[in-house]
Amino acid sequence: MSRHQIPLREGVEATSAWIGWDRPLQTFYAQVFARYPNDENEEIEILWVGTSEAELPRPVDAIRLLEPYCDVPAEIAASLEIDRMKTLAKVDGPNQLEAKAFLARLEARNRSNRT
Repeated sequence: MSRHQIPLREGVEATSAWIGWDRPLQTFYAQVFARYPNDENEEIEILWVGTSEAELPRPVDAIRLLEPYCDVPAEIAASLEIDRMKTLAKVDGPNQLEAKAFLARLEARNRSNRT
Protein backbone atom coordinates (compact mmCIF):
# COMPACT_ATOMS: atom_id res chain seq x y z
CA MET A 1 0.00 0.00 0.00
CA SER A 2 1.20 3.47 -0.77
CA ARG A 3 0.14 6.66 0.94
CA HIS A 4 0.86 10.26 -0.05
CA GLN A 5 -0.23 13.28 1.95
CA ILE A 6 -1.64 16.08 -0.20
CA PRO A 7 -1.56 19.68 1.09
CA LEU A 8 -4.98 21.14 1.81
CA ARG A 9 -6.27 24.31 0.18
CA GLU A 10 -6.33 27.44 2.28
CA GLY A 11 -9.63 27.71 4.14
CA VAL A 12 -10.61 24.05 3.82
CA GLU A 13 -12.15 22.74 7.04
CA ALA A 14 -10.05 19.58 7.23
CA THR A 15 -6.86 18.40 8.91
CA SER A 16 -5.30 16.10 6.31
CA ALA A 17 -5.79 14.58 2.88
CA TRP A 18 -4.25 11.35 1.58
CA ILE A 19 -4.12 9.45 -1.67
CA GLY A 20 -2.58 6.10 -2.53
CA TRP A 21 -2.68 2.61 -4.00
CA ASP A 22 -4.08 -0.43 -2.16
CA ARG A 23 -2.59 -3.52 -3.82
CA PRO A 24 -4.76 -6.19 -2.18
CA LEU A 25 -7.95 -4.39 -3.22
CA GLN A 26 -6.47 -3.31 -6.57
CA THR A 27 -7.77 0.21 -6.11
CA PHE A 28 -6.54 3.73 -5.63
CA TYR A 29 -8.04 5.56 -2.67
CA ALA A 30 -8.66 9.09 -1.42
CA GLN A 31 -9.09 10.19 2.19
CA VAL A 32 -9.84 13.51 3.86
CA PHE A 33 -10.00 13.85 7.64
CA ALA A 34 -11.25 16.61 9.95
CA ARG A 35 -11.23 17.18 13.68
CA TYR A 36 -14.06 15.55 15.55
CA PRO A 37 -16.35 18.23 17.02
CA ASN A 38 -15.51 18.98 20.64
CA ASP A 39 -12.43 16.69 20.63
CA GLU A 40 -9.09 18.03 19.39
CA ASN A 41 -7.47 14.59 19.62
CA GLU A 42 -10.00 12.70 17.50
CA GLU A 43 -10.32 12.79 13.71
CA ILE A 44 -13.22 11.67 11.55
CA GLU A 45 -13.24 10.96 7.86
CA ILE A 46 -15.16 13.34 5.69
CA LEU A 47 -14.13 11.43 2.57
CA TRP A 48 -12.85 7.86 2.26
CA VAL A 49 -13.30 6.26 -1.13
CA GLY A 50 -11.46 3.24 -2.48
CA THR A 51 -12.40 0.68 0.14
CA SER A 52 -13.89 -1.87 -2.26
CA GLU A 53 -12.10 -4.06 -4.77
CA ALA A 54 -11.24 -2.14 -7.99
CA GLU A 55 -13.42 0.80 -6.89
CA LEU A 56 -11.04 3.47 -8.25
CA PRO A 57 -9.07 1.81 -11.06
CA ARG A 58 -7.15 4.89 -12.26
CA PRO A 59 -5.14 7.56 -10.41
CA VAL A 60 -7.35 10.29 -11.89
CA ASP A 61 -10.40 8.69 -10.22
CA ALA A 62 -8.88 9.33 -6.79
CA ILE A 63 -7.37 12.70 -7.72
CA ARG A 64 -10.77 14.10 -8.78
CA LEU A 65 -12.20 13.25 -5.37
CA LEU A 66 -9.52 15.33 -3.62
CA GLU A 67 -9.76 18.37 -5.89
CA PRO A 68 -12.45 20.16 -3.79
CA TYR A 69 -10.09 19.98 -0.79
CA CYS A 70 -6.60 20.20 -2.29
CA ASP A 71 -4.49 21.61 -5.06
CA VAL A 72 -3.24 18.20 -6.16
CA PRO A 73 0.33 18.32 -7.54
CA ALA A 74 0.53 17.40 -11.22
CA GLU A 75 3.17 14.73 -10.58
CA ILE A 76 1.00 12.73 -8.16
CA ALA A 77 -0.69 10.77 -10.97
CA ALA A 78 2.69 9.49 -12.16
CA SER A 79 3.73 8.65 -8.59
CA LEU A 80 0.54 6.68 -8.03
CA GLU A 81 0.98 4.75 -11.27
CA ILE A 82 4.56 3.90 -10.23
CA ASP A 83 3.22 2.71 -6.85
CA ARG A 84 0.79 0.42 -8.67
CA MET A 85 3.42 -0.91 -11.06
CA LYS A 86 5.78 -1.75 -8.18
CA THR A 87 3.18 -4.23 -6.91
CA LEU A 88 2.40 -6.05 -10.17
CA ALA A 89 4.36 -9.20 -9.25
CA LYS A 90 2.99 -9.43 -5.70
CA VAL A 91 0.31 -11.94 -4.76
CA ASP A 92 -2.05 -12.19 -1.82
CA GLY A 93 -0.91 -14.02 1.27
CA PRO A 94 -3.17 -16.20 3.43
CA ASN A 95 -4.42 -13.27 5.54
CA GLN A 96 -5.33 -11.21 2.49
CA LEU A 97 -7.07 -14.17 0.87
CA GLU A 98 -9.14 -14.75 4.00
CA ALA A 99 -9.98 -11.05 4.28
CA LYS A 100 -11.17 -11.00 0.66
CA ALA A 101 -13.28 -14.13 1.24
CA PHE A 102 -14.81 -12.48 4.31
CA LEU A 103 -15.61 -9.32 2.33
CA ALA A 104 -17.20 -11.42 -0.44
CA ARG A 105 -19.39 -13.23 2.12
CA LEU A 106 -20.36 -9.91 3.69
CA GLU A 107 -21.28 -8.42 0.31
CA ALA A 108 -23.32 -11.52 -0.60
CA ARG A 109 -25.18 -11.27 2.70
CA ASN A 110 -25.85 -7.56 2.14
CA ARG A 111 -27.19 -8.27 -1.36
CA SER A 112 -29.53 -10.98 -0.06
CA ASN A 113 -30.82 -8.66 2.67
CA ARG A 114 -31.69 -6.00 0.06
CA THR A 115 -33.97 -8.35 -1.88
